[in-house]
Amino acid sequence: MTEVLSYRPRPEELAYTFGGREPVRRVRPGTVLELYTEDCFGGKVRDVGDLPSRVCEFPFLNPVTGPFHVEGAEPGDTLAVHFVEIVPARDWAVSTTFPHFGALTATHTTAMLHPPLEELVWRYDVDVAAGTVRYRARRGDFEVELPLDPMHGTAGVAPAAFESRMTIVPDVHGGNMDSPELRAGVTAYFGVNVSGALFALGDGHCRQGHGEVCGTGVEAAMNTVLIVDVVKGAGTPTPRLETDSALMSTGSARPLEDAYRISQHDLVTWTAGLAGLDVLDAYQLLSQAGEAPVGNVCDPNYTMLAKVDKRYLGAVRPYEGVHDRLRATAAEYLATR
Repeated sequence: MTEVLSYRPRPEELAYTFGGREPVRRVRPGTVLELYTEDCFGGKVRDVGDLPSRVCEFPFLNPVTGPFHVEGAEPGDTLAVHFVEIVPARDWAVSTTFPHFGALTATHTTAMLHPPLEELVWRYDVDVAAGTVRYRARRGDFEVELPLDPMHGTAGVAPAAFESRMTIVPDVHGGNMDSPELRAGVTAYFGVNVSGALFALGDGHCRQGHGEVCGTGVEAAMNTVLIVDVVKGAGTPTPRLETDSALMSTGSARPLEDAYRISQHDLVTWTAGLAGLDVLDAYQLLSQAGEAPVGNVCDPNYTMLAKVDKRYLGAVRPYEGVHDRLRATAAEYLATR
Protein backbone atom coordinates (compact mmCIF):
# COMPACT_ATOMS: atom_id res chain seq x y z
CA MET A 1 0.00 0.00 0.00
CA THR A 2 1.28 3.49 -0.86
CA GLU A 3 2.32 5.54 2.16
CA VAL A 4 0.74 8.99 2.47
CA LEU A 5 2.14 11.79 4.64
CA SER A 6 0.17 14.99 5.25
CA TYR A 7 2.20 17.93 6.51
CA ARG A 8 1.24 21.55 7.17
CA PRO A 9 4.13 23.53 8.65
CA ARG A 10 3.69 25.97 11.50
CA PRO A 11 5.04 29.45 10.68
CA GLU A 12 8.18 28.79 12.72
CA GLU A 13 8.79 25.58 10.75
CA LEU A 14 9.05 27.32 7.37
CA ALA A 15 12.54 27.31 5.83
CA TYR A 16 14.28 30.11 3.94
CA THR A 17 17.30 28.21 2.65
CA PHE A 18 18.16 25.04 0.78
CA GLY A 19 20.74 23.32 2.95
CA GLY A 20 21.68 24.15 6.51
CA ARG A 21 18.47 22.78 8.05
CA GLU A 22 17.46 19.52 9.69
CA PRO A 23 14.68 17.59 7.94
CA VAL A 24 11.13 18.08 9.14
CA ARG A 25 10.23 14.47 8.29
CA ARG A 26 11.89 11.30 6.99
CA VAL A 27 10.04 9.48 4.21
CA ARG A 28 10.57 6.37 2.12
CA PRO A 29 10.76 6.35 -1.68
CA GLY A 30 7.29 6.09 -3.20
CA THR A 31 5.65 8.14 -0.44
CA VAL A 32 2.82 10.50 -1.39
CA LEU A 33 3.27 13.90 0.29
CA GLU A 34 0.21 16.10 0.87
CA LEU A 35 1.73 19.50 1.60
CA TYR A 36 0.68 23.04 2.37
CA THR A 37 3.01 25.76 1.11
CA GLU A 38 2.75 29.43 2.03
CA ASP A 39 3.08 32.19 -0.55
CA CYS A 40 6.32 34.09 -1.08
CA PHE A 41 5.23 36.78 1.41
CA GLY A 42 4.37 34.30 4.15
CA GLY A 43 0.70 35.28 3.86
CA LYS A 44 1.39 38.80 5.12
CA VAL A 45 0.46 40.65 1.93
CA ARG A 46 -3.32 40.28 1.84
CA ASP A 47 -4.59 43.45 0.19
CA VAL A 48 -3.42 46.40 -1.89
CA GLY A 49 -2.49 48.38 1.22
CA ASP A 50 -0.08 45.73 2.50
CA LEU A 51 3.18 46.86 0.95
CA PRO A 52 5.82 44.13 1.32
CA SER A 53 8.40 46.67 2.51
CA ARG A 54 6.14 47.38 5.49
CA VAL A 55 4.65 44.02 6.39
CA CYS A 56 7.52 41.66 5.48
CA GLU A 57 10.99 41.38 6.97
CA PHE A 58 14.01 40.61 4.81
CA PRO A 59 15.39 37.93 4.51
CA PHE A 60 12.23 36.11 5.61
CA LEU A 61 10.75 35.94 2.12
CA ASN A 62 9.98 33.02 -0.19
CA PRO A 63 9.48 30.36 2.51
CA VAL A 64 9.55 26.68 1.62
CA THR A 65 7.96 23.63 3.20
CA GLY A 66 10.51 21.04 4.25
CA PRO A 67 13.13 19.77 3.88
CA PHE A 68 12.20 16.11 3.63
CA HIS A 69 14.81 13.39 4.05
CA VAL A 70 14.14 10.68 1.46
CA GLU A 71 15.58 7.42 2.71
CA GLY A 72 18.16 5.79 0.47
CA ALA A 73 18.95 8.95 -1.51
CA GLU A 74 22.72 9.44 -1.62
CA PRO A 75 25.11 11.66 -3.60
CA GLY A 76 25.27 10.38 -7.17
CA ASP A 77 21.58 9.40 -7.18
CA THR A 78 18.66 11.35 -8.61
CA LEU A 79 15.56 12.40 -6.70
CA ALA A 80 12.39 12.11 -8.78
CA VAL A 81 9.48 14.30 -7.67
CA HIS A 82 6.15 13.81 -9.42
CA PHE A 83 3.62 16.64 -9.03
CA VAL A 84 0.14 15.14 -8.70
CA GLU A 85 -1.91 18.22 -7.79
CA ILE A 86 -1.27 21.92 -7.21
CA VAL A 87 -4.40 23.69 -5.92
CA PRO A 88 -4.66 27.25 -4.54
CA ALA A 89 -5.41 27.17 -0.82
CA ARG A 90 -7.21 30.54 -0.69
CA ASP A 91 -9.69 32.47 -2.83
CA TRP A 92 -7.24 35.33 -3.30
CA ALA A 93 -3.68 35.87 -4.41
CA VAL A 94 -1.39 38.87 -4.85
CA SER A 95 1.29 40.27 -7.11
CA THR A 96 3.53 43.31 -6.74
CA THR A 97 6.04 45.65 -8.24
CA PHE A 98 9.16 46.47 -6.24
CA PRO A 99 11.38 49.55 -6.39
CA HIS A 100 14.58 47.52 -6.98
CA PHE A 101 13.45 44.07 -8.15
CA GLY A 102 12.20 42.99 -11.55
CA ALA A 103 13.31 42.96 -15.16
CA LEU A 104 12.38 46.56 -15.99
CA THR A 105 13.74 48.51 -13.04
CA ALA A 106 17.11 49.45 -11.60
CA THR A 107 18.57 46.83 -9.26
CA HIS A 108 21.65 46.53 -7.07
CA THR A 109 23.51 45.01 -10.03
CA THR A 110 22.01 47.33 -12.68
CA ALA A 111 22.64 50.75 -11.18
CA MET A 112 20.65 53.61 -12.71
CA LEU A 113 20.17 57.27 -11.80
CA HIS A 114 16.46 57.35 -12.58
CA PRO A 115 13.93 56.97 -9.74
CA PRO A 116 13.00 53.39 -8.79
CA LEU A 117 9.63 51.95 -9.73
CA GLU A 118 6.74 52.47 -7.34
CA GLU A 119 5.87 49.67 -4.94
CA LEU A 120 2.32 48.51 -5.72
CA VAL A 121 0.19 45.47 -4.85
CA TRP A 122 -2.45 43.83 -7.03
CA ARG A 123 -4.98 41.48 -5.45
CA TYR A 124 -6.45 38.71 -7.61
CA ASP A 125 -9.70 36.83 -7.00
CA VAL A 126 -9.12 33.08 -7.35
CA ASP A 127 -11.94 30.78 -8.48
CA VAL A 128 -10.70 27.20 -8.43
CA ALA A 129 -14.03 25.77 -9.57
CA ALA A 130 -14.16 28.08 -12.60
CA GLY A 131 -10.42 27.74 -13.23
CA THR A 132 -9.79 31.49 -13.33
CA VAL A 133 -7.99 34.34 -11.63
CA ARG A 134 -9.33 37.89 -12.04
CA TYR A 135 -6.91 40.74 -12.80
CA ARG A 136 -7.98 44.31 -11.97
CA ALA A 137 -5.98 47.36 -12.99
CA ARG A 138 -4.96 49.56 -10.09
CA ARG A 139 -5.34 52.77 -12.08
CA GLY A 140 -8.40 52.33 -14.22
CA ASP A 141 -11.51 50.21 -14.67
CA PHE A 142 -9.96 47.47 -16.80
CA GLU A 143 -10.32 43.88 -15.60
CA VAL A 144 -10.04 40.47 -17.21
CA GLU A 145 -10.22 36.81 -16.23
CA LEU A 146 -7.07 34.77 -16.81
CA PRO A 147 -6.86 30.97 -16.88
CA LEU A 148 -5.75 29.36 -13.64
CA ASP A 149 -2.48 27.50 -14.28
CA PRO A 150 -0.97 26.61 -10.88
CA MET A 151 2.76 25.97 -10.63
CA HIS A 152 5.58 26.10 -8.10
CA GLY A 153 8.30 28.68 -8.54
CA THR A 154 10.66 27.12 -5.99
CA ALA A 155 11.63 23.47 -5.57
CA GLY A 156 14.93 21.76 -4.96
CA VAL A 157 17.34 19.82 -2.79
CA ALA A 158 20.21 20.75 -0.51
CA PRO A 159 23.32 21.96 -2.37
CA ALA A 160 26.66 20.15 -2.19
CA ALA A 161 29.74 20.85 -0.04
CA PHE A 162 27.93 22.02 3.12
CA GLU A 163 26.53 24.99 1.20
CA SER A 164 23.35 26.81 2.21
CA ARG A 165 21.53 28.92 -0.40
CA MET A 166 18.71 31.42 0.05
CA THR A 167 15.48 30.13 -1.43
CA ILE A 168 15.32 33.00 -3.94
CA VAL A 169 18.51 31.80 -5.69
CA PRO A 170 18.16 29.19 -8.44
CA ASP A 171 21.15 26.99 -9.31
CA VAL A 172 22.01 23.35 -10.01
CA HIS A 173 20.23 22.29 -6.80
CA GLY A 174 16.94 23.80 -8.07
CA GLY A 175 15.66 26.72 -6.02
CA ASN A 176 13.68 29.68 -7.32
CA MET A 177 13.60 28.76 -11.01
CA ASP A 178 10.13 30.29 -11.53
CA SER A 179 9.23 28.20 -14.56
CA PRO A 180 5.54 27.89 -15.51
CA GLU A 181 6.48 24.40 -16.74
CA LEU A 182 6.62 23.10 -13.13
CA ARG A 183 2.93 22.24 -12.94
CA ALA A 184 0.85 19.16 -12.08
CA GLY A 185 1.62 16.13 -14.22
CA VAL A 186 5.34 16.90 -14.34
CA THR A 187 8.13 14.80 -12.87
CA ALA A 188 11.12 16.87 -11.77
CA TYR A 189 14.59 15.36 -11.41
CA PHE A 190 17.21 16.72 -9.02
CA GLY A 191 20.74 15.47 -8.55
CA VAL A 192 21.27 14.35 -4.94
CA ASN A 193 24.10 16.17 -3.15
CA VAL A 194 23.68 15.07 0.47
CA SER A 195 22.31 12.02 2.24
CA GLY A 196 18.50 12.08 2.08
CA ALA A 197 18.46 14.75 -0.68
CA LEU A 198 16.59 17.17 1.66
CA PHE A 199 13.85 18.25 -0.73
CA ALA A 200 11.81 21.42 -0.10
CA LEU A 201 9.05 23.23 -1.97
CA GLY A 202 7.28 26.59 -2.02
CA ASP A 203 6.47 29.78 -3.93
CA GLY A 204 3.18 28.72 -5.46
CA HIS A 205 1.77 30.79 -8.34
CA CYS A 206 -1.82 30.66 -9.61
CA ARG A 207 -0.22 31.53 -12.92
CA GLN A 208 2.85 33.34 -14.22
CA GLY A 209 4.01 34.66 -17.55
CA HIS A 210 7.33 33.45 -18.92
CA GLY A 211 10.16 35.43 -17.36
CA GLU A 212 8.17 36.59 -14.31
CA VAL A 213 8.95 40.05 -15.68
CA CYS A 214 7.78 42.20 -12.75
CA GLY A 215 9.47 39.88 -10.25
CA THR A 216 6.32 38.16 -8.93
CA GLY A 217 3.70 35.79 -10.28
CA VAL A 218 0.15 35.55 -8.97
CA GLU A 219 1.50 34.54 -5.57
CA ALA A 220 -0.60 32.04 -3.61
CA ALA A 221 -0.57 29.50 -0.83
CA MET A 222 -1.00 26.00 -2.25
CA ASN A 223 -2.22 22.56 -1.30
CA THR A 224 0.13 20.35 -3.27
CA VAL A 225 0.36 16.58 -3.64
CA LEU A 226 3.56 14.99 -4.87
CA ILE A 227 5.32 11.64 -4.90
CA VAL A 228 9.03 11.23 -4.21
CA ASP A 229 11.26 8.44 -5.48
CA VAL A 230 14.97 7.72 -5.88
CA VAL A 231 16.78 6.62 -9.03
CA LYS A 232 19.94 4.93 -7.80
CA GLY A 233 23.25 5.57 -9.54
CA ALA A 234 21.82 8.10 -12.00
CA GLY A 235 23.39 11.54 -12.02
CA THR A 236 21.51 14.72 -12.90
CA PRO A 237 23.78 17.75 -13.44
CA THR A 238 21.00 20.37 -13.49
CA PRO A 239 17.28 20.02 -12.74
CA ARG A 240 15.29 18.30 -15.46
CA LEU A 241 11.56 17.97 -16.11
CA GLU A 242 9.55 15.28 -17.85
CA THR A 243 5.91 15.30 -18.95
CA ASP A 244 3.94 12.71 -20.88
CA SER A 245 4.98 14.45 -24.08
CA ALA A 246 8.23 16.39 -23.46
CA LEU A 247 11.67 16.48 -21.89
CA MET A 248 13.18 19.65 -20.45
CA SER A 249 16.51 20.76 -19.01
CA THR A 250 17.04 23.85 -16.89
CA GLY A 251 19.96 26.24 -16.67
CA SER A 252 20.40 28.91 -13.99
CA ALA A 253 23.15 31.52 -14.20
CA ARG A 254 23.98 35.11 -15.07
CA PRO A 255 24.13 36.41 -17.76
CA LEU A 256 20.97 35.05 -19.37
CA GLU A 257 22.83 33.61 -22.35
CA ASP A 258 24.83 31.37 -20.02
CA ALA A 259 21.60 30.07 -18.46
CA TYR A 260 20.42 29.41 -22.02
CA ARG A 261 23.65 27.56 -22.88
CA ILE A 262 23.52 25.41 -19.74
CA SER A 263 19.96 24.29 -20.50
CA GLN A 264 20.68 23.61 -24.16
CA HIS A 265 23.94 21.78 -23.41
CA ASP A 266 22.23 19.50 -20.91
CA LEU A 267 19.32 18.67 -23.21
CA VAL A 268 21.65 17.96 -26.14
CA THR A 269 23.86 15.61 -24.14
CA TRP A 270 20.94 14.01 -22.26
CA THR A 271 18.93 13.25 -25.40
CA ALA A 272 22.02 12.08 -27.27
CA GLY A 273 22.49 9.40 -24.63
CA LEU A 274 18.80 8.49 -24.51
CA ALA A 275 18.34 8.21 -28.28
CA GLY A 276 21.77 6.76 -29.07
CA LEU A 277 22.77 9.78 -31.16
CA ASP A 278 26.12 11.36 -31.76
CA VAL A 279 26.29 14.64 -29.82
CA LEU A 280 26.43 16.72 -32.99
CA ASP A 281 23.48 14.82 -34.45
CA ALA A 282 21.51 15.60 -31.27
CA TYR A 283 22.69 19.22 -31.48
CA GLN A 284 21.35 19.47 -35.01
CA LEU A 285 18.03 17.81 -34.14
CA LEU A 286 17.35 20.07 -31.15
CA SER A 287 18.37 23.13 -33.14
CA GLN A 288 15.40 22.44 -35.40
CA ALA A 289 12.88 20.79 -33.04
CA GLY A 290 13.63 22.39 -29.66
CA GLU A 291 11.92 25.12 -27.69
CA ALA A 292 13.32 27.52 -25.08
CA PRO A 293 10.79 28.45 -22.38
CA VAL A 294 11.96 31.25 -20.09
CA GLY A 295 11.99 30.82 -16.31
CA ASN A 296 12.86 33.90 -14.27
CA VAL A 297 14.79 36.95 -15.48
CA CYS A 298 14.79 38.74 -12.12
CA ASP A 299 16.48 36.63 -9.46
CA PRO A 300 20.15 36.53 -8.43
CA ASN A 301 20.50 33.90 -11.16
CA TYR A 302 18.30 33.75 -14.25
CA THR A 303 16.68 30.50 -15.43
CA MET A 304 16.15 29.16 -18.95
CA LEU A 305 14.73 25.86 -20.12
CA ALA A 306 15.40 23.74 -23.19
CA LYS A 307 12.45 21.59 -24.28
CA VAL A 308 11.84 18.93 -26.89
CA ASP A 309 8.82 16.81 -27.78
CA LYS A 310 9.42 13.12 -27.05
CA ARG A 311 7.95 12.08 -30.39
CA TYR A 312 11.11 13.31 -32.11
CA LEU A 313 13.34 11.06 -30.00
CA GLY A 314 11.91 7.59 -30.58
CA ALA A 315 11.06 5.20 -27.74
CA VAL A 316 13.14 6.79 -24.99
CA ARG A 317 12.62 5.95 -21.29
CA PRO A 318 14.49 8.44 -19.10
CA TYR A 319 15.50 7.22 -15.65
CA GLU A 320 14.20 3.70 -16.30
CA GLY A 321 10.65 4.91 -16.89
CA VAL A 322 10.13 6.42 -13.43
CA HIS A 323 7.79 9.12 -14.80
CA ASP A 324 5.33 6.55 -16.14
CA ARG A 325 5.52 4.56 -12.91
CA LEU A 326 4.84 7.60 -10.75
CA ARG A 327 1.98 8.65 -13.04
CA ALA A 328 0.39 5.27 -12.37
CA THR A 329 0.87 5.70 -8.61
CA ALA A 330 -0.70 9.16 -8.86
CA ALA A 331 -3.73 7.74 -10.69
CA GLU A 332 -4.20 5.08 -7.98
CA TYR A 333 -3.93 7.72 -5.25
CA LEU A 334 -6.50 10.00 -6.90
CA ALA A 335 -8.89 7.10 -7.50
CA THR A 336 -8.93 6.05 -3.83
CA ARG A 337 -8.80 9.44 -2.12
